[in-house]
Amino acid sequence: MKRSNSNEIIVKEVTSKRDLRKFVQFGIDLYEGNPYYCPPIFFDEVNTFDPKKNPALEVCDHVVYMAYRDGKIVGRIVGIVNHRANEAWGVKKCRFGWFDFIDDHEVFKALLDAVAQWGRSRGMSELNGPVGFTDLDKEGLLIEGFELNAPMASLYTHPYYITHYERYGLTKEVDWIEFQIFPPTEAPERMRRVAKLVEERCGARVIKVKSARELKKRYGYSYFDVLDEAYQKLYNYQPMTERQKRYYCDMYFPILNFDFVTMVANDKDEIIAVGVGMPSLSDALRKCKGKLFPFGWWHLLKALKAKKMTDFDLLLIGVRPDYQNKGINALIFNEMTPYFSQYSIKRVETTSILETNSKNQANFAEFDHIQHKRRRAYTKKL
Repeated sequence: MKRSNSNEIIVKEVTSKRDLRKFVQFGIDLYEGNPYYCPPIFFDEVNTFDPKKNPALEVCDHVVYMAYRDGKIVGRIVGIVNHRANEAWGVKKCRFGWFDFIDDHEVFKALLDAVAQWGRSRGMSELNGPVGFTDLDKEGLLIEGFELNAPMASLYTHPYYITHYERYGLTKEVDWIEFQIFPPTEAPERMRRVAKLVEERCGARVIKVKSARELKKRYGYSYFDVLDEAYQKLYNYQPMTERQKRYYCDMYFPILNFDFVTMVANDKDEIIAVGVGMPSLSDALRKCKGKLFPFGWWHLLKALKAKKMTDFDLLLIGVRPDYQNKGINALIFNEMTPYFSQYSIKRVETTSILETNSKNQANFAEFDHIQHKRRRAYTKKL
């Protein structure tokens, strides 16, 4: 147990499953009534902190804290040391994530001070966040776009968080930006032309499969190897273990509509690129507040199986490094665009893209689009 300078605030480590459920619930309750916030799937969030369920914990140390005032929860935070990422980048970062708090700087300070002390005790020299255990967790404090719908895969935070981060002395390390795309009824002519040239020059072709079972049978987990290679140089990325690859594949791919899963193979039948998207689940998760029972599963299943939808989340695109800068992305978007029309999709939300990653941003130049959100990772020396 740790106390802040104010005797009214008590920071306690979460050590029981019962308190962990309170930890998750606080993060949902803090946004009660906010029409833009998207709650997580409750049991998935709890399992994130279970070493038996989440293989990322094999390469990470972590600590979970909650702050109390007069017996009431007023904040939460997770401290993380990702040893594999620190080794890959040559840093000694103590990450923090799942950081939510009422609008009170003493609460903010008590929680982050606790993580800072924990990080120093493990030889760390820098605070960094908000980020997760891996790059596939939610990350980046929302800076712009508070009045816009939050996709399931994105972190949503209150505007007042920014003031507390800056007051504490945290400074910008990187920014990500996000786009909203308004897809046409058919792929732009230039994109179709580039896609055809790529097929001819690179011997590349689109692969479509109908299920996770078929994908696994034909290619094993090699498609996730592509993503691992493609993301190696991205901010804070941790080279994944084989168990992590299997974990993410087995968790997410079985629920996907494979109309929105596009693979590209070369003339050796090796997967060289992957594009994945899914219907927006934000409204469904708001309706059930992240709980699958008694009826939350129905809302999610209805959204996942929908034949018509307005909003769509583009989850990821990855191209093997030796095939980057060859126009492979044109093949992916050329394949996806007719499905946008078939399903009556009006808006496509991208995931976060580093503001310095101009090549990735160029993917959307052929479409009518806006840059509508920005998020930030902060740092501070310990």
